[in-house]
Amino acid sequence: MSKTNTEALEKGLAFTPRFAADGTIPAVATDVETGDVVMLAYMNEASLRQTIETGIATYWSRSRQSLWVKGETSGNRQHIVAMRTDCDQDALWITVRVEGHGASCHRGYHSCFYRAVPTEIVGAGTVGENVPLEFCEAEPVFNPSTVYGKKS
Repeated sequence: MSKTNTEALEKGLAFTPRFAADGTIPAVATDVETGDVVMLAYMNEASLRQTIETGIATYWSRSRQSLWVKGETSGNRQHIVAMRTDCDQDALWITVRVEGHGASCHRGYHSCFYRAVPTEIVGAGTVGENVPLEFCEAEPVFNPSTVYGKKS
């Protein structure tokens, strides 16, 4: 990329998202009420366009290889409040208002990041199964088997 193009990309006003080789761009979703990071998902050009057109977060499901309107089944739709792109436009940060139960995780938790890696292990060289995770959320806010009709 030439210096002129880099300048335009990083300092210009044109929204020109840079999708990865697989056609996706990571999107971090933050809850407008709590400030919590509630999930990380991916968008492709079609899902980003639909998100912008409808104001409802729509992602690209890499496992199903299809568009996925967040909350379409659970009722926990994510309404876009704000959207930002990073300096080189290869990642998105969206702020959302979550309707329904207020949960973004398919396991029923408010956030997909409902467990923490203990900070005391950072720098200790311990990884893998030897590291016990700590719950940040005591209980799910909804029962996934009731909402989705199956065990998750």
